[in-house]
Amino acid sequence: MKRNNSQFTVYTSQQKIFFLGVCSLLAFSLLLLGCAKREIKNINSRGKNIICFGDSITFGYGADPGGDYPSALAKITCVPVINAGIDGDTSTEALKRLKSDVLDREPLMVIVEFGGNDFLRKIPTEITLNNMKAIIDTIQAEGAMVAVVDISTGMLLRQYHSPFYNLAREKGAIFIPSLLAGIITNPRLKSDFIHPNTNGYNVIAQRVYRIITPYLNQNILLRQSQE
Repeated sequence: MKRNNSQFTVYTSQQKIFFLGVCSLLAFSLLLLGCAKREIKNINSRGKNIICFGDSITFGYGADPGGDYPSALAKITCVPVINAGIDGDTSTEALKRLKSDVLDREPLMVIVEFGGNDFLRKIPTEITLNNMKAIIDTIQAEGAMVAVVDISTGMLLRQYHSPFYNLAREKGAIFIPSLLAGIITNPRLKSDFIHPNTNGYNVIAQRVYRIITPYLNQNILLRQSQE
C-alpha cells in the first residue's frame, strides 16, 4: 500500500506541474492575443532604437544633467534610447526635424510627446492634430511603432486628452495616458509650474516603461519567430 501511495503521490505532482505549465502557456497566449487585439502597427518593427521625440518634457528641462526621462528609461530597458527632445518645440517645428532626428536613427519605437508649446502659442487644436497625424503616419511608413503621449492632467491641457487617445486608436499607436498626473501638483517632483525635476522624470520613465514593455516583449518574440 505504501508503494502504491508513493507512486500515486509522484504522479499527482507531475500532473500539477504539467497543468501549471499548460495554464501558464495559455495565459501567456491570451496576453499576446490581447495585445494583438489592440492592433499596434509595426509590432514586428526591425528598428534598433527607442526615440523619445518631444519638447521640453522630453528634453528634460529642469532636471540635473542626465536626469531627463529618456536617460532614466535607458537604464531600465534593454533597448537603446535616444533623446530627441527640444525645449520649446511645437508640433509644427517637430515635423521639420522628423527625418534627421527620428527616421535617420533606426527607430524601433518612437515616443511622441507634443502639445504643451502648441497650447502656449495658441496654435489651433486642429493644426496640432493634423501635425500629429502627419508625424505618426510618416514614422509608421518607415516601419516603426509609435507611442502617443497624453500630456493632459486634470483641467490642464485637457483639450488634448480625448483627441490624442482617439488618434492613437485610429492609427494603431500605443497610448501613454496622464504622463504628468501627480507630478505637477507635487513640489518634490517638479522644478517649476509645469516641468518635473530629476525625481519627476524618474517617475515618468517608470510610467512609460510599464506601458511600452509588453509591446517590446512581443516585438522580440515576433522577431525571433521570423529568424
